Amino acid sequence: METCIINTPLGFAKISGDQDGITSVTVLDSDETLTDIIPEALEDCVYQLQEYFDGKRQQFNLSLNPEGTEFQKTVWNTLATIPFGKTTSYLELSKQLGDIKAIRAVANANGKNPIWIIIPCHRVIGSDGSLTGYAGGLHRKQWLLEHESPYKQQRLF
Repeated sequence: METCIINTPLGFAKISGDQDGITSVTVLDSDETLTDIIPEALEDCVYQLQEYFDGKRQQFNLSLNPEGTEFQKTVWNTLATIPFGKTTSYLELSKQLGDIKAIRAVANANGKNPIWIIIPCHRVIGSDGSLTGYAGGLHRKQWLLEHESPYKQQRLF
């Protein structure tokens, strides 16, 4: 398994994977030593993430290999279908998966998503439009949603 640490506008991110695909992209809440030489298996991921943060990429084209249960993988595959600049709710996600009663399990699987940004769990919000829990912190979720919004709001203060 190869790993690297890169800097992003939202802090340091650790990327792990190998020739079978990316297994995790996690945001870190501590300062880390940046990787000098990106392993070949991770180069495309680093490049595509940089394009995303630069506003030049809306879809990722990477081999993914996250570890999880079959249910979690089903939820993550469904998350991957949420278009750039759009959001959905946990309730709508549960309906899309065919079981409205699975809302807590869907939320739990969403929270265990190991591939930050690329599997866009940040695009899931509360039914009332609120920013609900996010493993990377609500400030990062808000930043990501604003970054993807087709309507750029200028900050007044």
